[in-house]
Amino acid sequence: MKERVAILKLTDTYDILDPVTGGQIGIAKEEPPAWAKWLRLVVNKQMLPTAVNIYEDEGQPPVVSIRRGFTILRSKIKVVGAGGKQLGYFKSKLISIGGGFNVFDNANQQVAQVKGNWKGWDFKFLSKSGREIGSVTKKWAGLGKELFTSADNYVISLADGAGAHPDLSALLLAAGLSIDIVLKEGN
Repeated sequence: MKERVAILKLTDTYDILDPVTGGQIGIAKEEPPAWAKWLRLVVNKQMLPTAVNIYEDEGQPPVVSIRRGFTILRSKIKVVGAGGKQLGYFKSKLISIGGGFNVFDNANQQVAQVKGNWKGWDFKFLSKSGREIGSVTKKWAGLGKELFTSADNYVISLADGAGAHPDLSALLLAAGLSIDIVLKEGN
């Protein structure tokens, strides 16, 4: 997942790339309500509602959507699949060394967690039993890009067997985007 660099941007766009071939396999676009987009000029964007839609191809309907409402202390991020089917939601942890989220299913049962390390660059997607389902790792983009932009690159990987569950794959992709939008974008 590679965030596009732009000057004076109010929304983020991410290219979703195949790590082996480098070819684009999708695109994620932050598409907040118009009023929230312009309000970002005077209010911290981490407090305002937003939506990120993930597309296989531009012009097609989104395959996954991530939606966050108003936030004061803890963010709640809903993950919705194609056809409006809610896959689950994330709730940010109030106190955490490396940042992270609790992951809930549609029945409000915690099924997993996203846990960051002390640097806040590496995150593990852990099942309720503590088994690693996948990981999200921030990749160094070079001195110039790191110093002068807020654009970040992340590698999202699934553990063996996790790819057999498409909802888990969608939640892990949503976790990678949520890490950047909720935890990192203001830093």
